[in-house]
Amino acid sequence: MTSENQNNRELRVALVGCGRISARHSQLLAEGKIGGAKLHCVCDIDLEKANKISDAYDVPAYSDMHEMMQVEKPDLVAVLTESGNHANHVIQLAQYGAHILVEKPMALTLSDADRMIEVCDLAGIKLFVVKQNRFNLPVIKLREALEQQRFGKLTMGTVRVRWCRPQSYYDQDPWRGTWAFDGGVLTNQASHHVDLLEWMMGDVDSVFAMSRTALADIETEDTAVVLLRFNNGALGIIEATTATRPKDLEGSISILGEKGTVEIGGFAVNEMKVWNFSEALPVDDDVIENFSVNPPNVYGYGHKEYYDHVVKAIRDGGRNLVDGLEGRRSLELITAIYESIETGAEVVLRFKPKHARLGLGGRKK
Repeated sequence: MTSENQNNRELRVALVGCGRISARHSQLLAEGKIGGAKLHCVCDIDLEKANKISDAYDVPAYSDMHEMMQVEKPDLVAVLTESGNHANHVIQLAQYGAHILVEKPMALTLSDADRMIEVCDLAGIKLFVVKQNRFNLPVIKLREALEQQRFGKLTMGTVRVRWCRPQSYYDQDPWRGTWAFDGGVLTNQASHHVDLLEWMMGDVDSVFAMSRTALADIETEDTAVVLLRFNNGALGIIEATTATRPKDLEGSISILGEKGTVEIGGFAVNEMKVWNFSEALPVDDDVIENFSVNPPNVYGYGHKEYYDHVVKAIRDGGRNLVDGLEGRRSLELITAIYESIETGAEVVLRFKPKHARLGLGGRKK
């Protein structure tokens, strides 16, 4: 399809995978919340799941994604399948020439991420990795302050994910909490927060991590703590758990520097808690009030803004804020964290994993 045609009409979006997160995507696209894009068709190997969305929004449903792509010819396909299947599905779908959006994490191994990037580049299509929390109102304001160098020298950055995922959550699907198809709290629930921390603080030099499976009967971890040393000398902490009881507590980020401190809290990095700078500006007075939102769930409101960004990047040739390379960046950090967990040692990034089990399957012997 030519860019001229794309600019003249709404982008037709296909969904591959109709599990839990598909409700958010389908609602936004089908209910006219995304200017310039609409839900066009859906697919799941479990046709009953696809039919639920099909019936709700009057779009075609398929159980074979190849048939769907050949018949419907969408402009953008959103891959919402199990994390361990992301790479395989993206690589297979690239041949059809539609741009591809993939939910987090983009893959479970760095080699798979590299293949995805290469295949999409060769096909001449854009690869988008969903990192919707980058588009939260308070997060945008925090990033703006960093780009204006209002913090001065960065000293520490921390993220906290204290969410509740009972055993019933993991029992919904057999792939949940497995090494081969999901990963644990670090890969799944906290991956957005890991991305935010690295986006704000810069590249990581080394990590040291510990984890445990505290309350859930799963292969992977439900609780982890990570110490980080950034290239700029600052230190960091990642605290992540799905063993909070009886309900979600918070999803937060704090950035500390020689000239200021910002903390964003809430349960979806959505509420500006602290905005203090030694060199105050007039606009600072209303930041707490104007840059806080109350989303209905842990997904927040960022998916809408993310889709708006995707549409602009496709139709107007705008910059892709989270492309395959940027998605790979946070995956490398998560893989290094798992390597540290397995070895009990500090791991320097820009490494080749030897012990991390993510994407490989099997319980630890």
